[in-house]
Amino acid sequence: MNLSLLRTVLIWIAGGALLIAMVVDTFAMLGRALQIPLIGSIEIVQAVVLFAACGGLIIATLDHAHARVRLVLDRLPSRWRRRFETLYAVAAALLFAALLAGSLWITADLWSGFEESEILRIPYRPLRLAVVLPLIVLLALALLRPRARESR
Repeated sequence: MNLSLLRTVLIWIAGGALLIAMVVDTFAMLGRALQIPLIGSIEIVQAVVLFAACGGLIIATLDHAHARVRLVLDRLPSRWRRRFETLYAVAAALLFAALLAGSLWITADLWSGFEESEILRIPYRPLRLAVVLPLIVLLALALLRPRARESR
């Protein structure tokens, strides 16, 4: 799959999830004002924000747009800048690996627990998988990033 196509698909998924969250929250707010509450709106928003956040993280990683202190990096000699870039790549890979390990651990530990949300009974198992899969992608991108720089 082409990376630009992946990026476009992720923008639509993450943006669509944010739009769904906005619409649900708007209807919930209007419902409260009109004394017609939208039951379970918080659960819906929490579930769709998960997809928006995962998509946003992958897009930021693909675009190399994570937050950095450019003020310091831009003033370093090129040799030291490369060292800090390598350190950054290793730290990002370690972060994503730790998040993936923890998510896999929780997913495996609670796999047969049949957890679900209280009001709408949204199952947690697919949501846990929706966290694990983007973390695998993020870890792969973090591990491939230093190699992509070396080939330039």
